[in-house]
This record gives sequence, C-alpha cells and structure tokens, in this order.
Amino acid sequence: MNRKSALIAASLVGIGVIAGVFLVTAFSGNSISKMFAGGVKDIGAKTAPISLGENVKMLNDAFVASSKAVSPTVVYIEVTTEKKVSPNNQMQQFFRFFGDPRNMPSPDGSDDGDNDGSVERGKGSGSGVIITSDGYIVTNNHVVEDAKSDGIRVTLNDKREYKATLVGRDPMTDLAVIKVDATDLPVAYLGSQNDIQIGEWVIAVGSPLGLRSTVTQGIVSALGRGGLGLNNDKFAVENFIQTDAAINPGNSGGGLFTLNGSLIGINSAIATRTGYYQGYGFAIPVDIVKAVAMDLINNGKVNRAYIGVTIQTLDEKTARGLKMDKPEGVLVESVLKDSPAAKAGLQSEDVLLELDGVKLNSSNQLQSLVIVRKPGEKVHLKVFRDGKTMMRDVTLEARDSKDIASNDEPTKGDKEMDSNEPVNLDKLGFSVAPLTEKVKQDNDVTNGVVVTKVANYSEANDQGLRQQQIIVSVDRKPVTSTTQLKEIIDSKKPGDVVLLKIKAKDQTAIVALEIPSKK
Repeated sequence: MNRKSALIAASLVGIGVIAGVFLVTAFSGNSISKMFAGGVKDIGAKTAPISLGENVKMLNDAFVASSKAVSPTVVYIEVTTEKKVSPNNQMQQFFRFFGDPRNMPSPDGSDDGDNDGSVERGKGSGSGVIITSDGYIVTNNHVVEDAKSDGIRVTLNDKREYKATLVGRDPMTDLAVIKVDATDLPVAYLGSQNDIQIGEWVIAVGSPLGLRSTVTQGIVSALGRGGLGLNNDKFAVENFIQTDAAINPGNSGGGLFTLNGSLIGINSAIATRTGYYQGYGFAIPVDIVKAVAMDLINNGKVNRAYIGVTIQTLDEKTARGLKMDKPEGVLVESVLKDSPAAKAGLQSEDVLLELDGVKLNSSNQLQSLVIVRKPGEKVHLKVFRDGKTMMRDVTLEARDSKDIASNDEPTKGDKEMDSNEPVNLDKLGFSVAPLTEKVKQDNDVTNGVVVTKVANYSEANDQGLRQQQIIVSVDRKPVTSTTQLKEIIDSKKPGDVVLLKIKAKDQTAIVALEIPSKK
C-alpha cells in the first residue's frame, strides 16, 4: 500500500468514529456511559406491600432478639468414636446417635486402615449448651458415649475451637457433661420446668446435618411425653417436652429455648420413620438437666435417689378393677426388696395419687419428680389401697443397680387347690397350666400359673397378655393353682374387671381384663 492509500484509509476510519459517536448521542440523548447502563435508575417497588401491625412486629423482634441472645451459648460438637464390636457383627449400623450424616463409619469398620476387626471407628457430631463460663457444656449421652479419650472437639458460635474432656455420662437420662479449657464464655440461662406451657413459642438451636448455629421455631406441643422406649433400662427416665420445632440429626444436645431466652430443655430425639424430621421432636426438661449436670460436675456420676417401685400409668379399666371412681395416679406393679418403698409399707397394686402435694398422672411424671431429689430426702405420698386413701412418708435412698423386683409370696393362710391341671378360660381368651420347677427357677417365682395360649382378637390378647407369661396373683391374691384362678374369674359378673399380676423374666406388669357380656 502506497502513502496516499494509507492516508485515505486513516481518514475514512476517523470519519467513521465521529459519525458513530454522533449517531449514538443523537439516538439516546444521554452520555455513552448512560447508554451502557441501559438507562435504569432503580429497581423494585418503593415500599413493602404489607405494613405489619405492632403486635406482629413485636413477635418478630422477639424471635430475632432471642435467637441473637442464645445462639452464642450453643456449640457444635464433633466426635471421633471408637467402639469395640464382635468379629461377627461388623455390619455398618445406621446412626447410633443424631450425628452428621456425612460422617459415618466406613463400610468395613476400618476408617483409617489400622482396624484389626475388634474396633469400629467413625465420626459423628452433635450440639451442646454452655452452662458455666469456665467451659462446662451439657449435651446428650448418645453424642459422646463412644468417643475416644481425645476424640471430642468443640466449636463455639464465634468459630473458636477447643479440645474437650468428658466429665461424666448418665445413660438413664441421656445426658452428659464435657469441658473445654476456656474462660468468660457466654452461659445459657436455665429456666424452670414449672414455667413451661403447652402452646408456648420456642426455638431449637443446634447444628442439624452439619449446618452450624441453626435456629428453628415451633411451639411446645405436649409435656410429660414418655413411653417412647428410647432406653432399654426399665428405670430409664422419659418425661420429654414435645415440640414441633424442626430437629434433625446433629441437633442432639442443643438447646430448646423460650422467647425470653430461657433454656427449657436439651434436644434429644425425634419421632421419625426416616431418620429425619417428620414433625415432632423431644427435649429433656431443664429441671432434670440441672440435677444431672450438677452431680456429674461435682461427683463425676449421678447420685440418684429412688423410691424402689416399678410402676405403670393407670387406665380406666384397671381403675375400675381397683374400685376407684376414676383413673388417676400411677399403679405400683412391684416393690423392690429392702427398698425405701418396702420400708414405708407400699405394696404391689397400690395407687400413688400424689407426691408432696403434686397430683400424679403418669409413671414418667413420678420418675421426673424423684430424679431431681437427693438420697436422704423424704417425700410424702398419698396412696390408694382397697378403697381407702392413706399417707406414706418415704425416705429416698441411693439406687443400687443390683436391686431386683420382689414377688408376692403365698401367705401362710393360703391353701393350694387340689386340682392344678391345664385350664381354658374361654370367656377371656386364654389358657393356663401349672408351673414346672424349671419355669419357677428361670423366672424367680415360687407360685403362679403359666399362660400357654392366647386367642387372637380376645380380651386377653387386646390387653397384652402373652404366652409364657406367668400369672402370680389375681385381685391381689397369690395364685396357687389353675383351678383357683378359674374359680375367681368365673365368680365375676359381666362388666367386672379382674386384675392379673404377671411376670416374664425380670419384668412385672398389671393386666386388667374385663369380663365380657354373655353371648
């Protein structure tokens, strides 16, 4: 290209640029920068479409304030577990506790490659609540029960991390206390069980599914919820606060708080068929938390008081069998040998109506009232027996795990019936046979009859009577033969209720059977 052609080309480019600028400014009427911004000066509406009422705003502010206040008192707990297992039981188990689902034991139980087949290692997580400024934290027993000696780490709400030591565990209440070496920590305010109301707004704080410092809200759905079977120990305490605040794996050990920031429970379990939240969760009431945590901190174990009875909640049919006007109180199934209850004169089939003036409505309620007391304390029981009420003072003692339930022995005046052959009790739908010496020894009884058959859809089946159970007494009278049992049942009129005290191994219960109308 010659010099003249180059000059022409450059001139044309310059003219094109000038023309482009002219055209752009002409069409937009604005600067180039405004053109590239599309001319948009603002987005969105000027005001919110709804103006909240003062009451709604106050409620919203209460949730916000409560969440800000209590979240720093709840920690995230990560646990390295180590558990001895049988060589024949190496199958991976679905979460032993509400751990982080991303941290499960390895399928072969090895995890880090040095497992010799006798130890299963894994990881889990949960939550905890700070209860002292120098680092004591309460959580669930099932969060830390299989932790290695150096396997507990705590992360605070402000992301500081600490190694924690195990102070003590209490499987019966599913509570544990751990400690970190720290000072000036934020501490939860512990409320009172007496202040909790059904329908009250609550928030659950924890780290569900590994999502740390998560807050969910709901209400107190029920109080005194028991009989969930979360603990195989027949003396285990289940007196939960039920809530519909969302609780998931990882929430265990976290706090359930009221809107004024009071801790009212430690989240422990959920009702679920999937392993995840399906509507209801359960928290251990704060009064139990206080009593257990103080014992674990001061003594390393729980100095638990007990009365010495096995009990069940009273239903309408059993109440009629006891000649009560209405079902109230809790029924004594058996009295432990040499226990405080035995020393105070309590008997099987007594009904405990009140403890220290508090009316009793369920067996788990009685457990929760006793567990917060100490050995040596005296409680006043109102008792119903044989149509009369009486008062009994019981001095609580420390529980001995070796204590076993006693059985009613035949009295000297009891005369065994001549016939002791198998008998069919068709009207109630079951059959019985005399005891063999082996059955007596296996079940630690000296009298009674064994249930050999229970008909489907019968009164006996509906009320829970089962084969191989032993009937040791009927209407408070020791059973000495099959014929004696049949004569007592045959003497009843339709609509009457007969009370059977049954035993199977070390379990005792009272079964109420209603005599059906004649067909």
